[in-house]
Amino acid sequence: MIILVTGGAGFIGSNFVIEWLSKNKGSVINLDKLTYAGNMHNLDSIKENSEHIFVHGDIGDIELVTQLLEKYKPTYIVNFAAESHVDRSIHGPEDFIQTNIVSTFHFLESVRFYWDSLKAKEKDIFRLLHVSTDEVYGSLEPNEDAFTESYCYKPNSPYSASKASADHLVRAYNKTYGLPTLVTNCSNNYGPYQFPEKLIPLVIYNALENKDIPIYGDGQQIRDWLYVNDHCNAICYVLESGKIGNVYNIGGLNEKTNKNVIDAICSMLDKLRPKEDGQSYKSQIKYIKDRAGHDKRYAIDASKIKHDLAWFPIETFDSGMKKTVQWYLENQNWVKSVASGEYLEWVKKHY
Repeated sequence: MIILVTGGAGFIGSNFVIEWLSKNKGSVINLDKLTYAGNMHNLDSIKENSEHIFVHGDIGDIELVTQLLEKYKPTYIVNFAAESHVDRSIHGPEDFIQTNIVSTFHFLESVRFYWDSLKAKEKDIFRLLHVSTDEVYGSLEPNEDAFTESYCYKPNSPYSASKASADHLVRAYNKTYGLPTLVTNCSNNYGPYQFPEKLIPLVIYNALENKDIPIYGDGQQIRDWLYVNDHCNAICYVLESGKIGNVYNIGGLNEKTNKNVIDAICSMLDKLRPKEDGQSYKSQIKYIKDRAGHDKRYAIDASKIKHDLAWFPIETFDSGMKKTVQWYLENQNWVKSVASGEYLEWVKKHY
């Protein structure tokens, strides 16, 4: 079996590629544009693996994607490729429109023509899984029920609006052309190889660098936290057993406020890497102006994937967080390699 993975040098994509190959599921064609969040060092553990073929390129490049599809003839495609950070979308939305909408459209066109060329048996087993986010559903009040797959889309940021558009395009290609698609909407991921602009690696990085640890607003924004390996495992379940044309919500069942998350990280670092002055890392916390249009709460109802596909997350918040903090402590060279001048300038500008 051959699988095409787009965005496979990014945070979730690289974890998925490594997981897929570790289970000997078949060869991986890894297509990544290598923007700031894509990092070849994420793939160091498989750089000698002949089953992994990396291709530097854009999903919106119809000629390149067509060549790859015709050459390797993948059975499955998993699309992780996306601009994915809300803050960046607020300050520079055009890249999100281009990548998440326009390039996704071009990619779907390439895949549609490829699928149309397949023989009947090959068509039957082909799958395209599009990875999306819970942010397309908008924001919840503290007492509201969690997002289900039938929840109305109400995106509140340029990022979530662009992802919602991509989701709708994928649905349309299934309904109009019969393309065998699947969509997953996940909650906040965390774990190894996450670029330090997202909350958890940013807190770890700033704490160890003796910098301010920023908290937006009052820090009471609630997210459902999903360990990345649990997410990758869920994608495998959906890809192999999900019903064509369906949407599956993937959640970690761990709702925490941003303040809860930051306090937990600081407490773990206090034990694992105590500060020389004896103070807690919590002393570095600094409250800053809230983000524009900041959603109050996300929460995933993962009943469907649990009931239909017998998937559920293995990691608790505590176990997943311990693994994550330990990984960043043991991989400081990776952290320093991604904390480039561009990244530092961006952090300086926005935090």
